[in-house]
Amino acid sequence: MTVVRDDADGLVAWLAPGTPLLKPVLADGRETRHAGPVGMFTEERVLKLDVWHGTGILKVSPPGKPWSVWYFWGEDGTFHGWYVNLEREHVRDWTSRRTSTVDHVLDLWIKPDRTIEWKDEDELEGAVTAGRFTAAESDRIIGNAHAAIRDIKSWTTPYSDDWHLWTPPPTWRVPAAPTTHQPTLIAEELHS
Repeated sequence: MTVVRDDADGLVAWLAPGTPLLKPVLADGRETRHAGPVGMFTEERVLKLDVWHGTGILKVSPPGKPWSVWYFWGEDGTFHGWYVNLEREHVRDWTSRRTSTVDHVLDLWIKPDRTIEWKDEDELEGAVTAGRFTAAESDRIIGNAHAAIRDIKSWTTPYSDDWHLWTPPPTWRVPAAPTTHQPTLIAEELHS
């Protein structure tokens, strides 16, 4: 990803089409969702080097919030909406210039007319059944979703910002795949 802004207002990063990324897949190479809402957390997973398919995504990680806000556009540049990815607040490692988080499974989709849709409730239930989260953690995640909805309804930053009008400079190149990474640490985070 390419850093757009990194300051007291949060981290903003651009995931350009074709950006290399590491993603968890089932041991046989299929997407984790093919295992169902429980199996996606219990079946063996491996990391796969892949590339981002589709249009680019702008990710805004507000400080102190257990979510990030992703901006989606269509192929023609039309803004499609905001995706609120509920996750652990980002942990920054300033020495290595890395940031990490842990996905909390539940998500929200906000259309340009501000209609809100809940996403992946079945997967959160599956995560509890699989033991990835406790019932109390699930309740906290749902509470965080309600907090995000309050921010949306109050139209606070980053929704009130003009990020939906942002476009990457045409001179920006797609980042190269990392030549080294720490798969053991990444795998531990994927299974935590």
